[in-house]
Amino acid sequence: MSRNGNRKLRIGIIGAGGIVKQRHLPAFKRRSDLEIVAISNSTYESAEKFCQENVPTAVPIANWPDLVALPDIDIIWIGTPPYMHSAVTVSALEAGKHVFCQARMANDRAEAEEMLAASRRFPKQVTMLCPPPYGLRGDLVVKKLLGENFLGQLHTIRLQSFHGNYLNPNAPAHWRQRIEISGLNVMTLGIYVEVLQRWFGNIDGLFARGKILYPDRQGYNVIIPDALSVLCHFAHGAEGVLEFSGIHAHATGDRLEVYGSAGTLIYDFTADVIKTGRVGDRALQEVDVPKELAKEWAVENDFLDAVKGGGHERPYPTFEDGLRYMRVVQAVADSRARNEWIPIS
Repeated sequence: MSRNGNRKLRIGIIGAGGIVKQRHLPAFKRRSDLEIVAISNSTYESAEKFCQENVPTAVPIANWPDLVALPDIDIIWIGTPPYMHSAVTVSALEAGKHVFCQARMANDRAEAEEMLAASRRFPKQVTMLCPPPYGLRGDLVVKKLLGENFLGQLHTIRLQSFHGNYLNPNAPAHWRQRIEISGLNVMTLGIYVEVLQRWFGNIDGLFARGKILYPDRQGYNVIIPDALSVLCHFAHGAEGVLEFSGIHAHATGDRLEVYGSAGTLIYDFTADVIKTGRVGDRALQEVDVPKELAKEWAVENDFLDAVKGGGHERPYPTFEDGLRYMRVVQAVADSRARNEWIPIS
C-alpha cells in the first residue's frame, strides 16, 4: 500500500494570504479526500485568525519549521512571497513532504537551482509550481495553431503588461517592490515568461532597461523597476519585445502580439480573446475556443491527484519549468546591472 493508502491527504499551509483564501481554499473544500491540519502565517495571530475564519479544525503554528516537522503531514502548501520559497521547499522535501509552491519560483536563479536539485534528490515526492492564469483558457488553441504552422515562421513576439498600481507617489512600497521580499522578480515578468516559453520555446538572450518613477516610498528606497523593457531573442529565431509597467495610467490591460511569415495572432489576456489572421485576409477574426479545448483552473486537483497517484505523473509547471523562467528573471537583473546583452544557457 502507498504511504497515503486510502486515508485523507493531510495538508499544512505555510503562508495563508489572499491567493490561498481566494484560489486554493475553495478547491480544497470541494474535496473529501484531504484535510487541512495546520497553518503557519506571518504571525501566530494571523494564522489563528485564518483557522477561526476558514478551517476551525486546523491548528495555528507560530514557526513554519515546526509545521514542516509534523510527522503526519503529507503536503506542504507554500503561499508565501518568493523570499521564503527555497528554504521552505528544501526543508519540506528533506522532511519527506510533497510540495506545492506559489509562483514566482524563487528570489533568483541560484535559489531556483537549489529547489530543483532538492526535488531531484527526492524523486518520489511530488513538486509543482502554481501556474499563471494568463492564457489558460486558450492554451490548447494557441498550441494547436502553432502546431499547424498557422503563422508560418515566427519573427516577432510582443508582450505588454501594463497597470497603474504604483502611480501614487505617497503610497508605501508594495511587497512586490521590496527586493528583500520579492527577490529579483519584477511585476508579471516571470509568469509571462513561463507562458511565452511554453508556447514559443526558450529565450536564449536579452537586453533589459528599467525605470523607477518613485524610488522613495515613505523612506524605503525602491530598486525594483516600476517599468521594464526587455529586448529578447528566442532560440527558434524570433525577436521579442516584452514591456511591463506599474505606472501606466488608464492602461488597457495585457496583450500578446505574435507575427509570422504567414499570419498574425493577438491574445488579449484581459478580455481572454484570441484573434488571428492570415496574410491576405481583410481583418483579424476572433477564434472560437471549443469547449473540449478550453482549459479551466484545476491547479489544486492536478497536484493532489498526482500525489494520490503515487507521484508517477508530474503536474505542470514543474520545477524545471520554473528554473527556465528564473533564468530569464536573473538575466534581466544582470542586464540592467551591467547595461549589456546577456546570453542565457
